[in-house]
Amino acid sequence: MKINEVEKIIGITKKNIRFYEAQGLLSPNRNAENGYRDYSDDDIKKLEQIKLLRKLGLPIEEIRSMQDGSSTVADSMKRHGITLERQQQNLSKCQELCRLLTTEDVILSDLDTCKFLEYMGEMEKSGASFNNIIRKDIKPIRYIGAVTASIIMTAFMTALFLFMLWAFKTDPAEAPPLPFMIIFLAVPVVIVLGIIFSLIQRIHEIKRGEIDDAKKF
Repeated sequence: MKINEVEKIIGITKKNIRFYEAQGLLSPNRNAENGYRDYSDDDIKKLEQIKLLRKLGLPIEEIRSMQDGSSTVADSMKRHGITLERQQQNLSKCQELCRLLTTEDVILSDLDTCKFLEYMGEMEKSGASFNNIIRKDIKPIRYIGAVTASIIMTAFMTALFLFMLWAFKTDPAEAPPLPFMIIFLAVPVVIVLGIIFSLIQRIHEIKRGEIDDAKKF
């Protein structure tokens, strides 16, 4: 079975499937004729198991230990249950702090930040943990990086196209035959179209969060 078929059956993207293969959770056979991955019914079953466990939030290492038999389902669920309880406690502490902040009827510049940071520090000393929003702020940076790289490459290819066109017009006697000229000029155009197509795909990937496959199912 090909990876496109598996993607439709399981509802996991190809990038996720390849990620799990890279992590050693999946080892599909290779077609001897073309080298493509050939997924078996056993691979489908493993992916269904992985999808279930990742939706519950289990880390890769925990799933790996279940696959190799060093941990039973019950043992892993008990450990994960403890983790979820801690996360729930952290959320309760965060809600408590949010409730306190709602009593501050002031604009941000007048907020006694130090008081609440100290209070947060006391919570952290007692075992609470607060979200790091920096990870969530990375997505806009990824958009900027993808667009910037595409603009640079597009500008370079456009300049190359114009230079080749200028060279052909400047000295038409030395120019190659028309079919070759068309091919030469078509190369940067095709590359630019490919860059635009890749940019669109990249933006869709960022929107879907496929870049964070390690943190998602």
